[in-house]
Amino acid sequence: MTPRHTDVVVVGAGQAGLSVAFHLRRRGLASPDSVTVLDRGPSSGGAWQHRWEALRLGDAHRVHDLPGMDEVGISFDTAPRDRPARDVVSDYYREYERHFGINVLRPVDVEAVRRLPDGRLQVSGAGLDAPLSAAVVVGAVGTWGSPREPDVPGADLFRGTQITTAQYRSADDFAGLRVAVVGGGTSAIGFVRELADVGAEPFWFTRRPVTFLEASATLGEDLGRESVRLQDEAARAGRELPSIVSTTGIPLTPRIRRLRERGLLDRRPMFVRMISDGVVEQDGRTLPVDAIIWALGFRAELSPFAPLGVDARSGVEVDRGYAVHVPGLFLAGYGPQASTVSANRGARRIAKDVTAYLGDGEWPPTQPRRVPAGA
Repeated sequence: MTPRHTDVVVVGAGQAGLSVAFHLRRRGLASPDSVTVLDRGPSSGGAWQHRWEALRLGDAHRVHDLPGMDEVGISFDTAPRDRPARDVVSDYYREYERHFGINVLRPVDVEAVRRLPDGRLQVSGAGLDAPLSAAVVVGAVGTWGSPREPDVPGADLFRGTQITTAQYRSADDFAGLRVAVVGGGTSAIGFVRELADVGAEPFWFTRRPVTFLEASATLGEDLGRESVRLQDEAARAGRELPSIVSTTGIPLTPRIRRLRERGLLDRRPMFVRMISDGVVEQDGRTLPVDAIIWALGFRAELSPFAPLGVDARSGVEVDRGYAVHVPGLFLAGYGPQASTVSANRGARRIAKDVTAYLGDGEWPPTQPRRVPAGA
């Protein structure tokens, strides 16, 4: 089947993908022949459309606006807090795509990105009438489809329910059950709260102590910068990316403070193994549980790029959003660009480097010459 040619393929229409598409349009790449955006979700909203019904915007880390969202007349800062977050984000992203004329093909499940003999990149997958041939591919696939798997002895022996964050739908599914929630992030804390509210008995396990920060503390900002630095350091070195929450800590919001006062956030050290009907804690005692929710975070979902030698577990060298050893491949929202606040800044830089590469074919993308002060 003859591939259809385009200049740029953006894989993913979440925050990173839409931000890149926005900045590419601002640089003159606006037609479908110039930029093609693919998204595997059935609707707008990126990974948010798959989150559980009870989650509200105020429950998670702050969701920053997409670039240019003020032109649309909407903002997550003033978005309703009484509707499911997945519905709000989906509606806002849909309006954003419409306003800026970002044509997203969906649902398209990209399965492989390969190098063609002429040096271009071929994108193939379910939902495409024909493969796409592009000079540049921007992977903005996020992490939602690649949750971190547990590495605990006896996991195959446990007879109860085991799910990851991505599989969680409702606390009602666990009403009356004893549930081990494993993970030190906001998702795990949200699960503990929801489970307690429906009469379940949650037990919170983390691998390391969790740092709670006063909501107004500048320490949180310092730790956020340190997390970005560590992510960038790992990405440049081609190592697997570290956990973000391990360096940022948890903001002590009024809701989380109330959970602590109720005794629901008495963290237990990670259990050492699992048995058929429970877990064995570090002191050797057995804790009976009926279900386990693994809220261990996510890895970058880079499986479509495996034919190019890219693997999230072994690491890939990424500098300023481009894959150092894979000409034409950019990874938006990867490493230091993973947070919602840095996605816009990273997308602007990627769009700039994409247009430079399309113009001169130099890899790595050429950087503007710095003019000495006073020149």
